[in-house]
Amino acid sequence: MKDLTAIVNWFYIELNNWRNPTVLRFDCHAHVYEEVVAVGHVRYLPKRPAPLAEWLRLQQDHGVLGGVIVQVSFLGTDNSQMLRALDGLPRDRFAGIAVIATDTSADEIARLAAGGARGIRWNLVAGAEIPDLESAEVQRLMGRLADHGMHLEMQLESARLAPVLEGFSRLPVPVVIDHQGLPETSAADEPWLDALEALEDRSVFHVKLSAPYRGTGTTLAHAERLMTLLPADRFVWGSDWPHTRHEARAVYDGLRGALADRVDDAAAALRLYGLSAG
Repeated sequence: MKDLTAIVNWFYIELNNWRNPTVLRFDCHAHVYEEVVAVGHVRYLPKRPAPLAEWLRLQQDHGVLGGVIVQVSFLGTDNSQMLRALDGLPRDRFAGIAVIATDTSADEIARLAAGGARGIRWNLVAGAEIPDLESAEVQRLMGRLADHGMHLEMQLESARLAPVLEGFSRLPVPVVIDHQGLPETSAADEPWLDALEALEDRSVFHVKLSAPYRGTGTTLAHAERLMTLLPADRFVWGSDWPHTRHEARAVYDGLRGALADRVDDAAAALRLYGLSAG
């Protein structure tokens, strides 16, 4: 029976590679929620759910082998819908990113890790307060993440990211920059890319090549500059489905087609999320 399962898995992978020959195998940034319920004060509330079944169909249609469910902002720190979506999905194809408070207990972080969460997300846009990275609370949180092989993902506008990037470079866990750092100007003059280039040690950083509509710069040019600053195994792609606030003009594939012959996500997807196409 095990041999038959291996053959079926191999056939599924080869079929998807034939239908969409790309080395961006995983959708590493999508939001899945069966219910639209505001938890606390929210900046935006979508008009309809983003069901797991719909996301899985999009993956099948585009030859994607799995992906990462990122906790959506309007649900706050209530990660229950994300955990329910992950329940029953194969852990080598699917993972989650939670949102938690900086004082979250070790037991709760362990529970999230057991449920498939491989990291946490800080959504710091629109003037949100940037946590004090030197504080005992944040240092304790980072230690707890490291204990479970988890990482930090961050959404922050380029101009605000630039002056704090050096502090993030000293964290003891991988740091994933969402949406190419939300570009604000030309790639040659982008504040956070200049800050990244100035760093002596960039070893913690990874970047999601996703959501070009959330930045204002020329995102392909930004991706090209990023590839001169970070090793080839530091990039993943994400659809940002269901493209909240940008539903009318976004498409599922996004930057994937333009980057398919330049980026191989195998090492980064395995390192960050435990995902494997094998």
